[in-house]
Amino acid sequence: MRNRFDAELENLNLELIKMGSLIETAIETSARALINRDLELIKKVNELEIEIDDMEKTIESHCLKLLLQQQPVASDLRVISTALKMITDMERIGDNASDIAEIAEFMVDQEFIKDLIHIPQMADATISMVKRRVDAFVNKDKELALKVCRDDDIVDDLFRVIKGELIEKIREKAENGAQAIDLLMIAKYLERIGDHAENIAEWVIFSITGEHKTRGE
Repeated sequence: MRNRFDAELENLNLELIKMGSLIETAIETSARALINRDLELIKKVNELEIEIDDMEKTIESHCLKLLLQQQPVASDLRVISTALKMITDMERIGDNASDIAEIAEFMVDQEFIKDLIHIPQMADATISMVKRRVDAFVNKDKELALKVCRDDDIVDDLFRVIKGELIEKIREKAENGAQAIDLLMIAKYLERIGDHAENIAEWVIFSITGEHKTRGE
């Protein structure tokens, strides 16, 4: 019975890795869709969002099955409850990537008011956070999860830089205002992705230690 339960937990890990890979691709594709003003990539992001939603339902069903049909001990319960918390934030990351693609669609015929340097950097930072927090969960690596929490500062710092640059562009020319707001919204969605990744890392720490604390505690 225990061997079968452990095998099911391993399958759960594989499902989470797959969902993590999907949201990494969604973030990366949404950023490329914006930079390249590519309608096909925008369509791809929307397709990925559907896959992410389906994976959330699959993993949720798997977790509930483990809770109802098996006899998990306390450490198992922490792992399963963490997985349920993780997929909620992962699904929201997929939504945020789709939100970025939606804004990018309105900008396909526009010339950018500034070089898009920091937005791709934000996207890369959030992708790295997402990847590492899944690895931390699968490998029960507390130190890696803590690093993900700290790396959210990088995303926040880039957001502040972008905000400052866009404010300056509006000061230079009022006509820049509409696109500046769109770009600021994209940066805000990336900041939210970083926040979701940090939430997940905190739940990973809970799955390992049994304690759930935010960085401010």
